[in-house]
Amino acid sequence: MPSPGAERVARALHDGGPATAADLAARLGHSPTVVRRHLEALVGEGLVSWSERPPFGPTPARRRGRPARVFALTDEGSHAFDVAYDDLAVSALRYLGEVAGEEGVSAFARRRAEDLVDRQRARVPVGADLDRRLAALAEGLADEGYAASVAGGDGGVQLCQHHCPVSHAAAEFPQLCEAETEAFERLLGTHVLRIATIAHGDGVCTTLVPALMNRRSTA
Repeated sequence: MPSPGAERVARALHDGGPATAADLAARLGHSPTVVRRHLEALVGEGLVSWSERPPFGPTPARRRGRPARVFALTDEGSHAFDVAYDDLAVSALRYLGEVAGEEGVSAFARRRAEDLVDRQRARVPVGADLDRRLAALAEGLADEGYAASVAGGDGGVQLCQHHCPVSHAAAEFPQLCEAETEAFERLLGTHVLRIATIAHGDGVCTTLVPALMNRRSTA
């Protein structure tokens, strides 16, 4: 088990998404040296991994010296926070599939997505331009614990979710991801394309907004 300090660092990655040691230090009010020590321990336990580029969006412009490492929770690290909820969701969906079949699971997924639309509808301004609606949706999802942000690059504008509390359930029941994608389309009023999911082993759930192709946006 990680120390209390390391657990705080892991929780910051869980709630806020991938970050450098300097970013985490600013979030937590610690020195970068202390945060790096905790990160090293978490990496050693297999709960955190690092890369020299973020798991979404364009690669940052290179600066002199060694590139800053970007740290993120591994699947094991993320699941450690959500194990009870995710395992319960898997068990419940398996039972639902046994008694109501695949359509029962799909109906549940649609109802869950409908609840998401109801919660976020007041936050996503109707009639506003698409950039503003997308930013509002990302902010709303972040408040719900999805560590969401908007990333812009040469490939277009993406809605990135760095955390999914039901990733293991969604791996077995893809209807959850499909219904969520449809909910995003309803809230944004445009077609979107899910190009990566944590449930399928990707580091981030990434949703491309084709209507914003060739434009850049940042969270």
